[in-house]
Amino acid sequence: MAEQITDSYLTLDTENIHEIKIKGSRFIALGYPAETETAALAILDKIRKKEHAATHHCYAYVVGLEAEKFKYSDDGEPSGTAGRPIYQVITGRNLKKVLVVVVRYYGGTKLGTGGLTRAYSQATAEMLDASRIIETLICDSLRFTVPFSLYDQIMRIISRGEYRIVSQDFADLVTLEVEIRKSQVETFAAQLIELTGGQIEITKNG
Repeated sequence: MAEQITDSYLTLDTENIHEIKIKGSRFIALGYPAETETAALAILDKIRKKEHAATHHCYAYVVGLEAEKFKYSDDGEPSGTAGRPIYQVITGRNLKKVLVVVVRYYGGTKLGTGGLTRAYSQATAEMLDASRIIETLICDSLRFTVPFSLYDQIMRIISRGEYRIVSQDFADLVTLEVEIRKSQVETFAAQLIELTGGQIEITKNG
């Protein structure tokens, strides 16, 4: 059985914030789309500076796709009570390229390990519930050159699929770069090969 191509993922459309209060403690959950580990850490640094008076800045992120990276931190809370629960909520929603930071302002009453785990999970889940989740397509970019006489036929093929023209260069020949949903790359390439009688060189960019 052929392996199914996964060519989309769920992520946050934009940043969001949600606060809950439990026994005097404030838990402020902040969610962000984050393409890379560098981007996630830069956002985290800004939050730490802005919320410098907070008792804890616990977080989890999942970034990258083919080389997925993740990390979570309890930031001084008892081990396993903050970062991992945040991470489990993120992965339970199948989200990618996401950073969630839960900032805690201690209210004077200890919650215990179970109470902390529930608080960090609840803050994260409620923030994500209130967020706009979007599906993002994973695409490849193909570059190829064809005779001008085939241009109209190429355009008809492109108009029928989930394809987007990135660039066109008109000279003696026409060079196009087309962005294609990953699951449709083989079909698109086969159509080009059939149209040109195999007289085409297709290069994948990126």
